[in-house]
Amino acid sequence: MLQDLTSKFEKILKKVTGQGKLTEKNISDTLREIRRVLLDADVNFKVTKEFIETVSAKALGQEVLSSISPGQLLTKIFFDELVVLLGNENVSLKLNASGVTVIMVVGLQGSGKTTFCGKLANKLKAQGRKPLLVAADIYRPAAIDQLIALGKYIDTPVFTLPDLDARKIARESIAHAQANNLDTVIVDTAGRLHVDEELMKEVTDIKEIISPQEILFVVDSMTGQDAVNSAKSFHDKIDFDGIVLTKMDGDAKGGCALSIRAVVGKPIKYISNGENVDALEPFFPDRLASRILGKGDVISLVERAQAHFDENEAEELEEKFRKNKFDFNDFLKQIKMIKRMGSLSSLISMIPGIPAQMKNANVDDNALVKVEAIISSMTKLERSTPKILNGGRRLRIARGSGTSIQDVNRLVKQFSEMQNMISKFNKVGFKSRF
Repeated sequence: MLQDLTSKFEKILKKVTGQGKLTEKNISDTLREIRRVLLDADVNFKVTKEFIETVSAKALGQEVLSSISPGQLLTKIFFDELVVLLGNENVSLKLNASGVTVIMVVGLQGSGKTTFCGKLANKLKAQGRKPLLVAADIYRPAAIDQLIALGKYIDTPVFTLPDLDARKIARESIAHAQANNLDTVIVDTAGRLHVDEELMKEVTDIKEIISPQEILFVVDSMTGQDAVNSAKSFHDKIDFDGIVLTKMDGDAKGGCALSIRAVVGKPIKYISNGENVDALEPFFPDRLASRILGKGDVISLVERAQAHFDENEAEELEEKFRKNKFDFNDFLKQIKMIKRMGSLSSLISMIPGIPAQMKNANVDDNALVKVEAIISSMTKLERSTPKILNGGRRLRIARGSGTSIQDVNRLVKQFSEMQNMISKFNKVGFKSRF
């Protein structure tokens, strides 16, 4: 997430870290580089100018204590101002305690609106809500089919009508939710490739018909200033309540994320960082600011792990580690859990203290797919008893998984080394108690 921006910030702040004190010159030099990085990242010019002026005013005259370096002090100032720029605090959805809550989702075509609707329904369902997905995008080919498929996958009802009238679909969905004891209506509206009068007329009409508690504008974070401009156009017409940034796991420069809150004046409520239906996080300005400055985001990492990790499984795994009975079945479970948590690069970016070269390395998520394929090609006996994996069995596994014998040998060797390490750890742990 925003790895390029993070890398550049880290390099700039590293230059000033070793200097004895803050001076007008090193502050000016640092801010000049920061300004260039922000503009290269497609951050709005006015937003960049105001950000640099604020940081400069706070940095000048600051005395560096003996316990901290100029780089640390500037990092703190940058962090505080990034948090302000991103909105200061998390802003939750407005959900009615009783009756039906109506959420209207708007945005340009290709921004990820329909997928977000499914992700939001999945998240709200996990919180005990009873959502209804409404297919009011009647123009994009397969949009309705996509929403129906998402609804089926997350076991959530989808409302549509055969006559394909978006206004009528939106209106009647409310009555359908009330009649079926569903408490949250999520309306997926149509988008266009660009903002036009026809699009705005339809979303304005739907807003008046359903009177939503929340209107969320979904924006592709990889589109930079174009996204900010379209957000402003939508906001001027329908006054939405919050922003959703999608494709944050992609090669986003960061301009959209850092500009949109300041330009539109509305909070970012969610970020979407993967293709999985559970790859949706509530937005916390301080957490993203920490990631941008290369300080990681342990809280989000722990929350993501807790959401995908079963407590009973964790206890069973701990017992297997203690008795050194961890096998390929357990390994496969852990791989599937990690895959559900998101891309490896996004997980690495959340860990504080990880070297920049490791954060910026091209982490291949297909490596996990290959490992999963190899283990899946093993028999139950082979998974539970890796010692029986002789040459013939390994050759069969390689052919069955579409990998090479070298891939299988490498995995078996790494697994054996891991078992030896666990065994040594257990012996040390046991002796330390007496």
